[in-house]
Amino acid sequence: MLQFPKSKHIARITLGDKNYPPRLNDLYDPPKHLYIDGNPDLLQMPMVAIVGSRKASAEGLKNTALFAEELSRAGLLIISGLARGVDGAAHKAILSLGPKHLTMAVCGTGLDIVYPEEHLDLASSIRQHGLLVSELPLGAPPRSCHFPRRNRIIAALSLGVLVIEAAERSGSLITARLAGELGREVFAVPGAIGHPLSGGCNLLIQQGAKLARKPRDVLEELIF
Repeated sequence: MLQFPKSKHIARITLGDKNYPPRLNDLYDPPKHLYIDGNPDLLQMPMVAIVGSRKASAEGLKNTALFAEELSRAGLLIISGLARGVDGAAHKAILSLGPKHLTMAVCGTGLDIVYPEEHLDLASSIRQHGLLVSELPLGAPPRSCHFPRRNRIIAALSLGVLVIEAAERSGSLITARLAGELGREVFAVPGAIGHPLSGGCNLLIQQGAKLARKPRDVLEELIF
């Protein structure tokens, strides 16, 4: 477990504070506290979540960058979960565009811990050029029960959730399901019927998610 260099700028927002994101109140169990490190103004921006497999294919990573960059250029804040694969690729794509393009990572640990460890530099860049968020107190380690709770925050904060690649039992489908229950838009990039990382996306489309072939498909639904 990798300890993140401590920041003097970690702040705590309490449910009911004026800076508490109102969209989280749509949850039946909104976080009582949010710990943030970075630019707090981003909590008020319109957001789209990009999520997907931790073992994304080369094509999946390419599609992630394409969607992330175009949605960011349209004025949306890209939010994800700092995980390997699609999440990390979305964050990195935004940071590569320069300081006017921002990203938010919702973490499944305390903000003084980086998981996965190889994302230490990425988390540091997001801290400086975006925002890190967690409902977990400092010192909270990565535990399996933390990540579904992280996913509900991602779903609630977003106007819509885009799933790039996912197996049929992927955690990304939890985020998409929660988003749908909250009345958010759900988008999925289709894939070959025989590819294991397309199963979840194709299932979402079958269940009513919007098919996303290009970024414009997302923007048109969100009226951007």
